[in-house]
Amino acid sequence: MRRFYTFVVRNPKKILALFILLMVFAALCWTGVGVNYNVTDYLPPDTPSTEALEVLGEEFSGGIPNARVMIRGVSLPEALRLKEELAAAPGVESVTWLDDAVNVLEPLEFQDKATVETYYRDSAALYTLTISDAQRIEAVAAVRGIAGENGAVTGDAVSTSDATTGTVAEVRLITVIAVIFVWFILTLTTTSWAEPVIVLAGLGVATVLNAGSNIIFGEISFVTNAAGSVLQLACTLDYSVFLIHRFSECLEEKGSAREAMIDALCKSTTSIMSSGLTTVIGFLALVFMRFGLGPDLGTALAKGIAISMITVFIFEPALILTTHKLMLRTSHRPFLPKFDRFGRFVSRVMLPMLLVFAIIMVPSLLASMRNDYYYGAAHIYAEGTQYGEDTAAIEAVFGKSDTYVAMVPAGDLAREQQLSEALHEIPEVESVLSYVDTVGAEIPMEYLDEDTLSLLVSDNYSRFVITVRADSEGETAFALVERVRGVLNEAYPGEYYLAGDGVSTYDLMDTITADNLKVNLIAVAAVFIVLLLSFKSLSLPVILVLSIETAIWINMAIPYFRGSTVFYISYLIVSSIQLGATVDYAILFADRYLEFRQSLPRREAVIRTVSAITVSVSTSGSAIIVVGLGLGFVSKHQIISQLGFFLGIGGALSLAIVLFVLPGFMYLCDGIVRRTTLHANFLTSKEVKSHE
Repeated sequence: MRRFYTFVVRNPKKILALFILLMVFAALCWTGVGVNYNVTDYLPPDTPSTEALEVLGEEFSGGIPNARVMIRGVSLPEALRLKEELAAAPGVESVTWLDDAVNVLEPLEFQDKATVETYYRDSAALYTLTISDAQRIEAVAAVRGIAGENGAVTGDAVSTSDATTGTVAEVRLITVIAVIFVWFILTLTTTSWAEPVIVLAGLGVATVLNAGSNIIFGEISFVTNAAGSVLQLACTLDYSVFLIHRFSECLEEKGSAREAMIDALCKSTTSIMSSGLTTVIGFLALVFMRFGLGPDLGTALAKGIAISMITVFIFEPALILTTHKLMLRTSHRPFLPKFDRFGRFVSRVMLPMLLVFAIIMVPSLLASMRNDYYYGAAHIYAEGTQYGEDTAAIEAVFGKSDTYVAMVPAGDLAREQQLSEALHEIPEVESVLSYVDTVGAEIPMEYLDEDTLSLLVSDNYSRFVITVRADSEGETAFALVERVRGVLNEAYPGEYYLAGDGVSTYDLMDTITADNLKVNLIAVAAVFIVLLLSFKSLSLPVILVLSIETAIWINMAIPYFRGSTVFYISYLIVSSIQLGATVDYAILFADRYLEFRQSLPRREAVIRTVSAITVSVSTSGSAIIVVGLGLGFVSKHQIISQLGFFLGIGGALSLAIVLFVLPGFMYLCDGIVRRTTLHANFLTSKEVKSHE
């Protein structure tokens, strides 16, 4: 490696020019990266609802209804006119209302009351729309314009549109907050006014390179788009800081800037590579999820960490060498005191803290597994947002509602009539639109016009649009999906397809809950193996992984004790991210403890270790805390917001355990660590006595 680093330090200008060109190219590519805001698009292709959506797209021109529009204070003629306006709006593929279910030319008093009140109640009309994915934003804006102040608009298409338009501004604000805070914390922890700018420049280059290279995926998920860049910044901050600190130390010894940089790179390679590798592995564990959001975020973040390490080893040395004279001219006294007193304080409280840790470990694990979850996107916008208020307004008048679309083999009208009757017997089913319900099994298909017929029957399938009185997720909704599938399977064993928001959410629940144990085991096992090889110790990987995993369990247990509901996607993703992003703190503690323990007794080694690492881990840890809480407070998208709060609180818990609990762990297990670690070379008992 020394030969390679020698080449790097001898060609700083060429390297800077190369990275600037790459950054410009990546910035241009960044604009071409699409963002997908639809959670259900990441379901595995072999799930029943995904297969149903594919068949639906092939057989029928109109998709699944994905929006509900309520307009208050309208008469029947006005409601019919508004239906025509909604149908003519750009991006609106179809509109379903009362006239599609009953004959509105006849008095409504003589129609089925339940059916009428599904669409028209208290002078309020409720329309069900199918909105094109390609024109989602334009369509939602047009529909809201037609609905006016007396209207309310909700549904999957609407929430996705709001996420698309709102998240862009949120990401910008979160990035600004993260950059300002990182600059502030670097100013506190460095001794030159130029160092924060140099570190941020390196982080900025790595972030742009990673964001632009996402073009290889075509599109990324909304979670990756919102959290990817700021997480990359927070997780790799310490690499640049560590290199600059090493360079400053070596410069005092060598005098020559180039020789000092070569030595700094050689000395920091192992620690940065081991920290980076555990972080990459933690993120790559998400790739093993069948739910596509995990691989999407995992590959982007793992790639980002790898790019950041390349930038630290190649771009940062060139930048530091080019600007090191500026660093010297802008040097200032340290703003932070030494942490010797803090180290001694920790040595006094570490054993009581370890006892508290042991007491809460098992309850936290059990509580973390007993949370209540949201699996889909139905609750991503809370009360206080326009979407949340519109949803509450519609549910106050018409109640909760969801729409399923069933497809069964066409050609047997008698069988379809039996199916319709069986579906109507389900208490939660409010209405069914199909050929046999709308036209009647006794009327031949030849008597219908082509446009009407194409909405109900294709060459191969008959379509049933089922409106149900239920939410799109929850125990009741999932039980309803199972019952509807049971009715369909009884009438058409293995020959039916069923799609819909609630159906997709059911499959989402079924998929991602199966991913949980697998992903966590892979992440823990992979990190354990890396630590085993890095430390050549049997005990240290257990101690370090157990410490961070307990921080994760406490983090995940907090919602249970608060009685709040967790988005399962956030829960699943944050476990791997917290492990990958914060195990570095434990690695740094163990590495310095082993170093100090070769010349000091165990208590003194703990004090020196805490004193030596507090600034480093607090710099990186505080960045993750602020980035996470920034996501939590700024984003109105509840999945992103909750993910942010988990990251912020989780980062704080990991930092606290490394600074207050891990010292006691290492102190008590000192003998075990010495006997199970290759070449530990700890100070012997006789040497300790002579030292004392």
